[in-house]
Amino acid sequence: MTPHDLTHIGIHVFERGWLSSNNILCIGANNASIVDTGYVDHAEQTMALVQHALRERALDHIVNTHLHSDHCGGNARLQEAHPNVHTRVPAPSLTAVRNWDTARLTFERTGQECPRFAANASYGSGDTLWLGDRQWEVHAAPGHDPEAMLIFEPQSRTLLSADALWENGLGVIFPELDGEPSFEAAEATIDLIASLNPAVVIPGHGALFSDVAAAIARARRRIDSWAHAPDAHYAYGLKVLVKYKLLSAQRITVAALSEWANQTAYLTALAPTARRIFGLENVPTGSPADISDTMAAITAALVRSGAARTEGDWVINVS
Repeated sequence: MTPHDLTHIGIHVFERGWLSSNNILCIGANNASIVDTGYVDHAEQTMALVQHALRERALDHIVNTHLHSDHCGGNARLQEAHPNVHTRVPAPSLTAVRNWDTARLTFERTGQECPRFAANASYGSGDTLWLGDRQWEVHAAPGHDPEAMLIFEPQSRTLLSADALWENGLGVIFPELDGEPSFEAAEATIDLIASLNPAVVIPGHGALFSDVAAAIARARRRIDSWAHAPDAHYAYGLKVLVKYKLLSAQRITVAALSEWANQTAYLTALAPTARRIFGLENVPTGSPADISDTMAAITAALVRSGAARTEGDWVINVS
């Protein structure tokens, strides 16, 4: 058993790549529940991982920490395979799911996909959830997503932190991209995590970790640096959105990437900011809707960092 092997308490962690969130399958005597289900591109792989661990038994519950597409893209496939599964989403998101408001759910704004799924109920801060044989506490975790939740098991002091805390940082503070001040909310969530004093953290992306104090210190520095230099956060968010598209497509023409960007609300809304950040303010643009020059600048930044490469008219993902 490795230091971070939690299978002895019924917790199976499927560590995924950056396209899909980690999946946490909790198996108990009378309850098999999964927290977060990855991106739609990996839905069949998620199914295979879950079925292998469950063997012949059914999946009882799906719980989503928040509804970014990389955390709920496998919901529909698991619901198809397990028609009696009960799905719970954060309370502020329930109406948007039931109305399938893809703008409200951010899928349209990020240019990402998520097959429609059903939600049976919601949950929120102060609630408890039975996952496997253990009772978990729920805490609100605004910052990365204003509707996100932390899920904490106090006996083993295991924290499901989603994108509020990774071993080396945290996710984009998306409300800031919408002009909603949220760095303080992200910092408050880090304070909450520190107060919970987890022994092990299962993040939304990356490996489990137990040096929580060091991870918290790194996250605080990241938030502080973004708060003092918001353009750096804007640039990071823009590059993350484009990198995510590359992770899904793997290779895409420059023209197709620009076409996608022109249909992605975050990128079109932030185009003036991006032009300023990347020094394009005095570069003529074809039309107010054309952000191909912005995409070229973002792509060049990804190439410089080793996250992408170009080959003729193609932009190619580099893992």
